[in-house]
Amino acid sequence: MADPKKPRAAFAPWDRRQLPGSFDVEESARRVGNYKWIEMRLFEVLGGWVATVPELDVKMRLGSHCYHHAWHAELWHKRLPELREMNPERLTEPPNDEMVAFVDAMTEPEAAEQTIEKLVGVYRVLIPHKIAAYTYHRNNTSEITDAPTIRSIDFILQDEYADWRDGEMMLQSIITTPEEVDRAAARQAELEKLMVKAGGITGPGTIGDPYDIPEQ
Repeated sequence: MADPKKPRAAFAPWDRRQLPGSFDVEESARRVGNYKWIEMRLFEVLGGWVATVPELDVKMRLGSHCYHHAWHAELWHKRLPELREMNPERLTEPPNDEMVAFVDAMTEPEAAEQTIEKLVGVYRVLIPHKIAAYTYHRNNTSEITDAPTIRSIDFILQDEYADWRDGEMMLQSIITTPEEVDRAAARQAELEKLMVKAGGITGPGTIGDPYDIPEQ
């Protein structure tokens, strides 16, 4: 018979989750504010392109995807702490000027014949970096105290992976010549360099420091 006076472990024997995560409240709020900012910008960018992209099938996909990012921004807004010193609107900002420069460069192509450049920026550069940042956050936040954030990330990642797949299929369907391959590769390299300067979508340390070895 169990002794009712004997203290029990915090979690059941089959549950070995850790209470604290890698982020304190301030760091978590900063990252979530950066996520909301990039999702809002991507919603605006894709929505604007719907009117200018000539390929009907691409236009329809962008129209669907832009609302995914609007919903993601709403989910991130709900995860921002509602504290007086942490106003959600003030937290909704880019991590640095380099990230602003990346977004400006990504949105620069306007001509109707630049669909490849548009899609490469979003689907071969930005969305893969978002997936990496969100996965890192999910793996390093507390499964106990931050379970709502993990639930939001799981929903968001489902969209991100599906949109990434759609974007790659669109690109493969419109890249049909060696010259277009070169255009796509050059565009990707240009934007990847800007993303490296920014340090990722939350700045340096977006997916952690690979040389920061935890103590055993």
